[in-house]
Amino acid sequence: MPSQRHIAFLRAINVGGHVVKMDTLRDLFESLGLAKVETFIASGNVIFEANVKDSTALERRIETHLKRALGYEVGTFIRTAAEVAAVAAYEPFAPDQKTMALSVIFLRGPLEKSAKDGLMKCCTELDDFHVQGREAYWLCRTRTSDSKITGPRLEKAIGAPSTVRNVTTVRKLAAKYG
Repeated sequence: MPSQRHIAFLRAINVGGHVVKMDTLRDLFESLGLAKVETFIASGNVIFEANVKDSTALERRIETHLKRALGYEVGTFIRTAAEVAAVAAYEPFAPDQKTMALSVIFLRGPLEKSAKDGLMKCCTELDDFHVQGREAYWLCRTRTSDSKITGPRLEKAIGAPSTVRNVTTVRKLAAKYG
C-alpha cells in the first residue's frame, strides 16, 4: 500500500492554556516515522503522509505519544485528504439557512442512535445539527461565542470525544491538500 496524505485534527492544542509551537508538533509527528509533516494554522491540524492500514490504531499511537510528550490528553481524529475534501464539499443545510458560523465536529466513528439523539437535544433556535458519517455539522445562527453550545457540552451530549473546526478551515485544508 503506497503512502497516502492524511490530516490529523487534534483536540486541546493552543486552547485552554495548552500552548504548543507548531515546529514542536511537527517534530513529534516526525518522531513517529510520519513523512512530509506540515501544520496548518496553530489550532492542531497536522498534515502527513503514511502507509496506514488502521487509522484507529494510528490515532491511539499519536495520542499516547502526545500525552507522554505534552503531559495531557490530546484527542486525535485522522481523515484522509479525500475524506476531508468530501467533508468540505458536503452541504448539510439548505443554502437559505441564516448562519453566522458553520462548524464540523470530527468524531471517532458514526454516532449510535442514543448519541445522535443526545446531540439533537442540543438544537435550539440558534443552533442546529446534522450528522453525516463520522462528522456532525453545527449551524450557529449567532456568533459561536454567544451560543450556549461548548465543546464539553457537545461531548457530554454524544458521550464521546470530538473536536470542532470552522468549515472555512476545513475547506482551506481541502483546497490545499485535497
